[in-house]
Amino acid sequence: MNYKILYKEAFPMVQIELQKGEMVKAESGAMVSMSSTMDVEGRAEGGFMKGLGRMLAGEKFFFQMLKANRGPGEVLLAPSALGGIEDIELDGSYGLYVQKDGFLAATQNIEVATQMQNLAKGIFSGEGFFIVKISGKGTVFINSLGAIHAVNIPAGEEMIIDNSHLVAWPEYMQYSIEKASKGWISSFTSGEGLVCRFKGPGTVLIQSRNPGGFGSWMRQFIPSSK
Repeated sequence: MNYKILYKEAFPMVQIELQKGEMVKAESGAMVSMSSTMDVEGRAEGGFMKGLGRMLAGEKFFFQMLKANRGPGEVLLAPSALGGIEDIELDGSYGLYVQKDGFLAATQNIEVATQMQNLAKGIFSGEGFFIVKISGKGTVFINSLGAIHAVNIPAGEEMIIDNSHLVAWPEYMQYSIEKASKGWISSFTSGEGLVCRFKGPGTVLIQSRNPGGFGSWMRQFIPSSK
């Protein structure tokens, strides 16, 4: 499988070239175009319970399974959000946690599942009690709202990141959720509320836009029905 990310700086798409018999899985509705040698099928990979778990974590119940059945082919994939796309190679030694709606596509040996967070993280992380976990060996494409920026945290150092700007981070990283300021009033009046404190080593991918803030900004331009 060969691929490249087109228009990476604005409204990107992933162009994937598959050999006969190769397959890629993508979020439902991601396909923009595909060769006539390819077939697309909706599938709840892993069965009903895993599909339900993905829904609880903010993902779709079904995947698109795109396979080059009749010869080599090409497929173009695009996310729903107005943001970036990043490709990540997993070697099978660790998993990746991803924000809601952050999964775009992956090679066929990658598993997209869910993991339940503890009570505190479930309530306060902004991701809910279930979080998307991606594991296996292969290539993963994730998407964001706005541009994706990598924050590299050396061993023993810490970085504080706003919850709403998180995109993905490796499962082996330690993190905790805390108030942005010393007091609750100051935390919320500052507009930050709760943040995640990550401890290195590791790389956290963040997005340049806050989905909640973007939604509030958009609502002012939507005419009222009254």
